Amino acid sequence: MERNEKIEALQKMIDESSRIVFFGGAGVSTESGIPDFRSRDGLYNQKYKYPPEQIISRSFFDSQPEEFYRFYRDKLLIDGVEPNIAHKKLAELEEAGKLAAVVTQNIDGLHQKAGSRTVYELHGSVLRNYCRKCHKFYDADFIKNSVPLPICECGGLVKPDVVLYEEGLDNEILENSIAAISSCDMLIIAGTSLVVYPAAGLVRYFRGKHLVIINRDATPMDNSADLVINEKIGEVLSQIKVGG
Repeated sequence: MERNEKIEALQKMIDESSRIVFFGGAGVSTESGIPDFRSRDGLYNQKYKYPPEQIISRSFFDSQPEEFYRFYRDKLLIDGVEPNIAHKKLAELEEAGKLAAVVTQNIDGLHQKAGSRTVYELHGSVLRNYCRKCHKFYDADFIKNSVPLPICECGGLVKPDVVLYEEGLDNEILENSIAAISSCDMLIIAGTSLVVYPAAGLVRYFRGKHLVIINRDATPMDNSADLVINEKIGEVLSQIKVGG
């Protein structure tokens, strides 16, 4: 199927659907300048004193918080990022009553910044930070400017509301994501390698009509999809017309 035919097929599926769920990963935000983890230029292929996957683990956070925050500020708190066309198009689809929810593995808050309201953040958000002692809320600027460690006024260490390795997902967000995916009539999976569990396992709850995968590389679910488009998400969604 040629590229234009694939875009037309995607448009037709969206037009036919009334309850779409979008399941996205790091590839959704790379067009906003946020590096993903597993691509050639991603965080996993850069050199640090410790491997990135070790640094962003709960045991490392507990044992070496200064080293954790050095990496975290440098690589996960990125200044000046804005929603790209993919984020904006999804917000349009929700506004038009077509998109029921966004389920995201990203922690950047760009879906909400673009205007999406129903967003389930499986791995949390860098925009929320809480004192481990008194649970007071702090924003990302506090984390960025508190060197070497973000310490609450009560003396407790402030921790980002992100799911680190060795931590479980939030049960309420997990249940809401499963409910959204299992009740939608179209599932668009984009920008994710579908290898990070338990998040990747959620797509198996889909029982609807149209399953679409938009990703630069092949995924383990490609053979189950009705349509696979190996392109950048923004370039694909920019072709989609919403309403009328």
